[in-house]
Amino acid sequence: MAAALGAGLLALPVSALAADRLTGDLKGSDGAAHGTVEVIDAPKGVILRITATGLAPGWHGVHFHEKGSCTPPTFKSAGGHVHAHDVAKPVHGLLNANADDAGDLPNIHVDPDGTATVELYSTLVSFKGEGGRPALIDQDGSSLVIHAKPDDYQTQPIGGSGDRVACAVLTP
Repeated sequence: MAAALGAGLLALPVSALAADRLTGDLKGSDGAAHGTVEVIDAPKGVILRITATGLAPGWHGVHFHEKGSCTPPTFKSAGGHVHAHDVAKPVHGLLNANADDAGDLPNIHVDPDGTATVELYSTLVSFKGEGGRPALIDQDGSSLVIHAKPDDYQTQPIGGSGDRVACAVLTP
């Protein structure tokens, strides 16, 4: 059965297998390459894949940011977290009952050798505003930022996750 299913999938055109994707090259505050980011459109959210190198070992906060700009060394050009346009001051935190910050993501762990390979799922954003969720693809784009410290999922405005240490502009 698996062989037959596999053969059937191989017979499909490549376009039928490929999902909509956003990709980005992760760069560090030093401007050097630090890996890649891929975001895959899903029916009720997005799947995020991060392959990172050269980061400090330990836990790091990760967030979708509202602008498609990553100017080192601080990456402030990425703006704040992605959130609904009708939210003047988003409430941060996956553990906060009042949270409405759509850029929130779970922390990632970087191994002692400075590498991380992670796959996450978020129901808080969409590619183009589907399901009323904030869009990653809009006039000024979006980015993914990795922070120096872990996100505590409660502290305002960014969960105590500290400086921005890596950033990737997300492009189709």
